[in-house]
Formats: sequence, structure tokens, C-alpha cells
Amino acid sequence: QVQLVESGGALVQPGGSLRLSCAASGIIFRLYTMGWYRQAPGKQREEVATISRFGSRKYADSLKGRFIISRDNAKNTVYLQMNSLQPEDTAVYYCNADGSQVGTPAYWGQGTQVTVSS
Repeated sequence: QVQLVESGGALVQPGGSLRLSCAASGIIFRLYTMGWYRQAPGKQREEVATISRFGSRKYADSLKGRFIISRDNAKNTVYLQMNSLQPEDTAVYYCNADGSQVGTPAYWGQGTQVTVSS
């Protein structure tokens, strides 16, 4: 079965940094576009960043260069480095594996909580 497991969420002060990890199993990881999404209370889930099988990256405009997505195919893991965190970054962050290029469903992790507060 397919499993995506996020980790790294924490309580952090404004201006701080975190690195989220998502470990995937049950898929041929190198073939999937991977992504990070987030959902704050009372708001819709939004795309944060994606990285294709070839390493092409896409970011939400609102991030203003503060976040970096990366992947390590040898470890079946995708990362999200988050810098200069602000209270508006507070959300549950979800890992996504997009199967559209390989004819499989999309897969989601359970999420990890990021709270930015002083």
C-alpha cells in the first residue's frame, strides 16, 4: 500500500526556520511530481510548492522566496525548507504525490502541524 508520512512540524517563533520531511513508500517515487500543500483553520487548502520528477520547482507567489522544496530519490523523501516563518504560515502541511503522469491516483499524507507564534 501507498504511504506518505510527514514529519518536522513544530511550534516556532516568528523569523524561525523549519524543515519538513515526507517519506514515501509503495510508489515508484522517482516518477512522481511531489508537492507540499497547507491548510489553515477556516481556509481552503492551498498549494505551497511542487517539484517534478526532473527537479523543476514551482512555488506559491505569496511565499516570496522563503520556502525551498527539494527531493532525494535515493531516500524516497521530499523536503520543504521554510525560512523567515510568520504567523500566517501557521497551518497543517500536507505531502502530495501526483500520479497523473503515471496513471495512478494522487496520494496524500496525514499532515504535520506548523505553528508560528511568539
